[in-house]
Amino acid sequence: MNEELQKPHQPTDTPLDVLDGQGLRDLVEAAMVWLKTNQQTVNALNVFPVPDGDTGTNMLLTMQAAYQEIANSTEKNIGKIAHAIAQGALMGARGNSGVILSQLWRGFARALDNLDTMDTETFVKALNEAKNTAYKGVVRPVEGTILTVAKDIAAASEQVLGNAHDLKTALEVVVKAADESVKFTPELLPVLKQAGVVDAGGKGLFFLFEGMLRRLDDLPLENPVTSVQPLSAMNLAETMETIEPGQDYEVVVDFQPSQSLDLEKFYNDLSQMGTSIQVGEGDGMYRMHIHVPTENRYAPIDYTMKIGTITKVSIENLIAQMEQIESRQETQINFNPVEPGQIAVVAVSPGLGISKIFASLGVAAIVSGGQTMNPSTEEILHAFENLPTDKIIILPNNKNIIMASQATESMTVKNVRVVPSTSVPQGLSAMLRLNPEGDFDKIVLEMNEALTEVETGEITVATRSVEINGVHVNEGEVIALHNGKLVDSTDTLEKACLNLLEKAGTEERERITLFYGNNITKNQVNEIVNSIRSKYPNHEIELHEGGQPHYQFILAIE
Repeated sequence: MNEELQKPHQPTDTPLDVLDGQGLRDLVEAAMVWLKTNQQTVNALNVFPVPDGDTGTNMLLTMQAAYQEIANSTEKNIGKIAHAIAQGALMGARGNSGVILSQLWRGFARALDNLDTMDTETFVKALNEAKNTAYKGVVRPVEGTILTVAKDIAAASEQVLGNAHDLKTALEVVVKAADESVKFTPELLPVLKQAGVVDAGGKGLFFLFEGMLRRLDDLPLENPVTSVQPLSAMNLAETMETIEPGQDYEVVVDFQPSQSLDLEKFYNDLSQMGTSIQVGEGDGMYRMHIHVPTENRYAPIDYTMKIGTITKVSIENLIAQMEQIESRQETQINFNPVEPGQIAVVAVSPGLGISKIFASLGVAAIVSGGQTMNPSTEEILHAFENLPTDKIIILPNNKNIIMASQATESMTVKNVRVVPSTSVPQGLSAMLRLNPEGDFDKIVLEMNEALTEVETGEITVATRSVEINGVHVNEGEVIALHNGKLVDSTDTLEKACLNLLEKAGTEERERITLFYGNNITKNQVNEIVNSIRSKYPNHEIELHEGGQPHYQFILAIE
């Protein structure tokens, strides 16, 4: 644990009447560290059993960007520190949860304008302004989410007014209210109750405030989360999003322990070697994942060998891997040049093959992203800020990237419009309406209309057992989603594809386009496509290498 967290800025044995900028910096650091400790707990709160449990990661990356703005600051003015936090959170916001979190910080900072310090009354005011700003930032607020938790926190905090309570007492009230609010979210949002989970964003917000309180109580913040997840739920792809400086290698070890695994000791020992620790279990075998510095790259292997039999080891150079991915994409995607005054489209794409297709249709820039890999507001902004035109259209192609895309509209002098595509097929359908020389408003309108002209199908593997929308799912089964709704769970990819097409009313359509992912062989693809051709002999069927992770197929039905 770092020195700042070991030595609180404010003594814990005296009332905390006011907080200055440095005090807020310390609390924000504590909140970020505690959220990181509980990141996988938040990620696991998936409604659908699909590999996109990224709320914890999105909120953590947003908080890391916020803290980076103040990490080395000596500013004591709390208003200035709060605004720096809000700006960092906005630029680093990822996913809907990250954008809402940035709005909470924006409102919080607004209440602290020009103030040197914050007392209890100002804290309560800031929580209420945070709630108001976040609600205003969402077009259709949904209760039972992080917004509800923010509202309940703000309401509960008002009970300390006029009672001479210090800030620590107020924070205790807030943490208790957040905990109760999160537990109640399934009563407000039926889909949570159906899935047997609480709201992930609300839980993340609870951990942030709990981290602040633990900091004031001088409690540890970096105790590793001692939990084992099913092997099928391990989301190692998303760990590429949280590569930290000095963590140069990814080590994955499959092993069979010689005796019952002491999970807490296992985590504690690994935490001395590196970060991003995950442990999965299935069929008597364990899988351990960790990021380590170069000098520790063999330490997890040596350690695991002492407690059991190793069956498989994988070591990847993370820095080289990231550079290779970026280099490969830059060299393999050819974009048409954009002329001044033309309309330029920025598309978010989950795979290299899909990116190439977008480029062939006239996209000016690609932002890598999709499920488990939501790009930040800043990454989307950087994609178009140097293009030689002020007419920008953004295609998010994922419902969890729409808000981050919309956030860029207020961060640039360019005329930015977000066409809210929620899938790759919708984005490609919209691109067919692009005329770079056309009327900007008319093209935006036509692209929005095009979103309704295509049905989207997705095929993946269930990460847990659940029953949703009348569909009973067993962990490890192949599941099908139609326009984002779970519609089928079965034992083979072929059955899942055929069942999906039937439920999507493909018989009444003319064309089926399949984009296959990086987790399926070409032989499997060909066999499935042949089955589809047999069932739909009069349909036009296209096949493309999409290269997307997690999803064996993305289908467009037109």
